[in-house]
Amino acid sequence: MTEAFTDLNLRPELMAALKDINFVTPTPVQAKLIPVIMANRSVIGQSQTGSGKTHAFLLPIFNQLKPEVDEVQTIIATPSRELANQIYEDAKQLATHFKEKIQIANYVGGTDRSRQERQLGKHQPQIVIGTPGRLRDFMDEHDLALHTAHQFVVDEADMTLDMGFLNDVDHIAGALPKDLQMMVFSATIPQKLQPFLRKYLTNPVIEEIPVTSIISPTIDNWLVSTKGKQKNELIYELLTMGEPYLVLVFCNTKQRTAELTKYLKGRGLKVAMISGDVPSRERKRIMKQVQNLEYQYVVATDLAARGIDIKGVSHVINDDIPSDLDFFIHRVGRTGRNGMSGIAITLYRPGEEDQVADIEKLGVKFAPKEVKRGEIVDSYDRNRRTKRTATHEKLDPTLVGMVKKKKKKIKPGYKHQIKTAIKRKAQQDKRVELREAARNQRKQNRRQGEQKRSNRER
Repeated sequence: MTEAFTDLNLRPELMAALKDINFVTPTPVQAKLIPVIMANRSVIGQSQTGSGKTHAFLLPIFNQLKPEVDEVQTIIATPSRELANQIYEDAKQLATHFKEKIQIANYVGGTDRSRQERQLGKHQPQIVIGTPGRLRDFMDEHDLALHTAHQFVVDEADMTLDMGFLNDVDHIAGALPKDLQMMVFSATIPQKLQPFLRKYLTNPVIEEIPVTSIISPTIDNWLVSTKGKQKNELIYELLTMGEPYLVLVFCNTKQRTAELTKYLKGRGLKVAMISGDVPSRERKRIMKQVQNLEYQYVVATDLAARGIDIKGVSHVINDDIPSDLDFFIHRVGRTGRNGMSGIAITLYRPGEEDQVADIEKLGVKFAPKEVKRGEIVDSYDRNRRTKRTATHEKLDPTLVGMVKKKKKKIKPGYKHQIKTAIKRKAQQDKRVELREAARNQRKQNRRQGEQKRSNRER
């Protein structure tokens, strides 16, 4: 395993740029993929959020860049404007020590299109970053000469698929040279993404970076029940106790984001809101203000959870448990980055025990907490619930029989509670069974794909 960036044979300009941001040791995804990309291999990199995959592709791209060639050399497609802006800033930072000016352009929706067209009429950028729709428009209108590119990065591919942009990416890739080096990065590789990967990647290097824990060990996960409390008031208490450096509060809907922001502002807090209802230019302005520490509190939808590197987040609060548990990981991953400590607080209602249990199955270990007299204190051990459920499982037949024989001695409703517990356990077992079956099917498909490729090579 590469122990330092000095082992990767990077250009002196890049080493100077890395020194500026105190990057000394590459992350696992960087250590594994940078040498492979520099060897001109196509890659599929799968790793969790916050793994450092942006620099895993930017560093070899800049290392192989030809500053004297005034044409498009690399395309980087991202599903969101915020992520494109973040990659653009990282790319500009890496270019700071080059003697020649590196032409880097960022094309996303909500920006001055006519101005960008005029600039493209004067010169073509060497590194193109943008959202798939805007890149496709410029390509189809012959403003952007993408056909000269020899590298194409598809970042957050699963999110690209979910947001309906894969057709645009497919259209762009179809116009590029056959000897194209493709780099696909994603937190997950869903089944619907497989046809695209087979179409454009021939014998790629596939790296799935395992993690000992799905959540960084530097993050403390606290679980707080909202039973008997007003949630808005509880969140206000959590935000104002202690001295949090920067807090992200994630909500499941745009409506809830607006509602909570209004409440917190009414209580005198200066709060930034990031959601799909905020115009893109306004979101960009707010993100810059957050980066400049003009806000201590940010309320956001999951739009901000994927790929947005807001530095210095000390706390994350989950206003609700997301229906897609991938988003839980992405939310919590906003804190505890680069070895820093962080606190992730998840609020839950008593009826959400099953959702909490599903998160725990991912390997997340919660510390139960509650707010008392303006302080966070330890709460009851949630394992008591597990022990009670286990006891009921062992005694189910006996208890059911006892309910039938001793109806007068057992309080009303107890039989219903037993049936409910049995039904809930059966549902949990079924979910686990389906999840395991899906995992086995993916493994089988992967093996079959590898066998077919092996047969073709013979």
